[in-house]
Amino acid sequence: MELNTKGRYAVMAMADLAKHTTLTDGAKKAPVAVPLSAVAERQQLSLAYLEQIFLLLRRAGLVESARGRTGGYRLQRDAREITVAEIMTAAEEETRMTRCGVEKGACLGDVKCMTHGLWHALGRHIDTFLSEVTLADVVDGAFNANQRMADKVSALTDQLIGAQEVKKL
Repeated sequence: MELNTKGRYAVMAMADLAKHTTLTDGAKKAPVAVPLSAVAERQQLSLAYLEQIFLLLRRAGLVESARGRTGGYRLQRDAREITVAEIMTAAEEETRMTRCGVEKGACLGDVKCMTHGLWHALGRHIDTFLSEVTLADVVDGAFNANQRMADKVSALTDQLIGAQEVKKL
């Protein structure tokens, strides 16, 4: 699997940002920006590397920066609306399971390896999973019991069964 530190660090930092974002006491109740140095310290990550990652996250519209004495970063949308897949894409991270690239269709010269279909299918499942997981799920620790995911699978199964029953009619 090709997953480097950039994608993992981006998700860790975004989760930290979501967890440590507070609202101001003013009437506006706007989120207070979190200094990137604080995120780097809490997550034990390189500040210089996080700055590079947050530039990508800002360009993707996931975070916004605030300048000045109380400067830092804040989420541009609610954590329930940001998926892990969006973060990974913004960090230019892909979850490719085969050794061939997207633009290259063959693993072994001009032919696909015998297991290419297997790894490609696994990559699609991972992409689907990451598209269903929100930043709020990560912060809330929704994966300790996996109940939320089980509920989603159950709901999707019910929808598929219902669609199949409608086709029969």
